[in-house]
Amino acid sequence: MSTYIGFIGCGNMGSALAKAAVKSDMITPGQICLANRTSAKAERLAESLGGAAVGSNKEVAKYCQYIFLGVKPQMMSGVLEEIAPVLKAREDRFVLVTMAAGLTMSSIQEMAGGNYPIIRLMPNTPAAVGKGMILYCSAKTHLDEMVTFLHIMKEAGKFDELPENLIDAGSAVAGCGPAFAYMFIEALADGGVACGLPRAKALDYAAQMLLGSAEMVLKGGEHPGVLKDAVCSPAGSTIQGVRALEAGGFRGDIFEAVVAAYEKTKELGKK
Repeated sequence: MSTYIGFIGCGNMGSALAKAAVKSDMITPGQICLANRTSAKAERLAESLGGAAVGSNKEVAKYCQYIFLGVKPQMMSGVLEEIAPVLKAREDRFVLVTMAAGLTMSSIQEMAGGNYPIIRLMPNTPAAVGKGMILYCSAKTHLDEMVTFLHIMKEAGKFDELPENLIDAGSAVAGCGPAFAYMFIEALADGGVACGLPRAKALDYAAQMLLGSAEMVLKGGEHPGVLKDAVCSPAGSTIQGVRALEAGGFRGDIFEAVVAAYEKTKELGKK
């Protein structure tokens, strides 16, 4: 049986995951259906995928085996209220895939009107280039459904299963973290420009440096503090830069940014 996947909402994350799906060896563009509040956006994505179908929310809900809910938390109730009768009328199995920050699987099931199989994803924007850090948990799914899902999505990046009570904390690091990383890259580049580097070179140096440094953490097995110390020669330039960052509260600011993002995510789930 062919696996059909559908996306209700074609924003950054929905688009990135749809593009990852067509790179797998299980999904062709013709097995994807896209629905979006602005149909032109779905049509553009369909064309970029090589000929995916464009339909309505109800059509995605009626025909697709994996139904990706790529809508904002505050819009989820309305979308699920619209498709709930369609889901209830189905006699075959399907899986809801939610990407909404803060909303638990049980709250999605309640809004959808049934104790349906569900996967909760917390993706991040690097999924668009196949380097995402994507957290997930699931309920009521079968093993074969999860194996198929992870195979379809493998080109989006690295997937890691977490208990649902840790998903919001993980999202504050992996989901919100790219924004913090982009700010760091931009600030590094600004500093380079202030020291005389052309803007394009400063950005390239900063981004490649961060990429390589991340690889050192992921593949080297050493604590970031040890790696930092290895760059800091006695009485050298780097330790003076570290001193300036510590004086400015860099470490504490990042700490507080993650906690603030986590607290906001929990707040979203209460609405």
